[in-house]
Amino acid sequence: MKPALHSPLVLVIDDEEPIRRFLRATLETLGYRVKESGTAGDGLVQARSHRPDLILLDLGLPDMDGLSVTRELRVDSSVPIVVLSARGQELDKVAALDAGADDYLTKPFGVAELTARMRVALRHAARPASSAGLVYEATIGGRTLRVDAEARTVTLSAHGGVHDVRLTPTEFKMLAFLVKHAGKVLTHQQILKEVWGPTHAADVQYLRVYAGQLRQKLEAQPAQPQFVVTEPGVGYRLAASSATNLV
Repeated sequence: MKPALHSPLVLVIDDEEPIRRFLRATLETLGYRVKESGTAGDGLVQARSHRPDLILLDLGLPDMDGLSVTRELRVDSSVPIVVLSARGQELDKVAALDAGADDYLTKPFGVAELTARMRVALRHAARPASSAGLVYEATIGGRTLRVDAEARTVTLSAHGGVHDVRLTPTEFKMLAFLVKHAGKVLTHQQILKEVWGPTHAADVQYLRVYAGQLRQKLEAQPAQPQFVVTEPGVGYRLAASSATNLV
C-alpha cells in the first residue's frame, strides 16, 4: 500500500538499521508515511524540519541518550513519542515517561501492540488540551463504563441495567485525569502532581488508596481490575476508550 499524502508521518529514530528497515516496511504497508534516522542529532533535525505526527524513539543512541532527546523535543514540541527500547527495567520506563514520552514498549514487541499504542498516542495528540467535553466509554467483560468529564457524571451499565456511580471530588479528579489520557500509562508522579499538587509527588500511598476506592466502585472484581489497570512499579493506565464520540 502506498501511503497517502495525508497519512500520519512517523519518524523512526533508532541506530539499528534492521529495525528501521523492518519498521519502515511494516508501517508503510499499514499506510503510514515514514522518515528514519540513525542518530539523535539527525533525528532532532528531522523532527524539526519534517514535523512528524509521531516519533518512535530508541533510548540507546550513539551520540545522545534517548531521554535527552525526549527532553530536547519537549522544549518546543508536543509530538507524541513512543519509546522502543531493550531496557525493560521499571526505572527506565518511569524515567522515559517522566521525561515526556507518551508510551514505552520493550523490545522485542509485536506489530499489533506497537500499532495499537501508536493509535492511542495519535488520538491523544488530536484531542484538546482541556478535558472539558471529553466523553470516555469502554466495554469490558459485559460492563460499560461511561465518564462525561464536562457533566462530571459516571455511569456503569451491566446486565441490561444502568446506574450512576457516586465519586468524591478527589476520586473524580483522578478518574478525569486518567480519562484524558485513556490507554496511556501515567506515572505515579504525573498523577500525584495533577491531582494533589507538586508537594505530594512522592506520596504514592495516596494513589494506592484512591485507586483502590475507584476499583471498589467501578470494577466487577476489584482484585482483578479491568478498567483501572496497574503498571507495576510505574503507575496506572485506564483501558482505552471505545467511544466513537470521544473528542
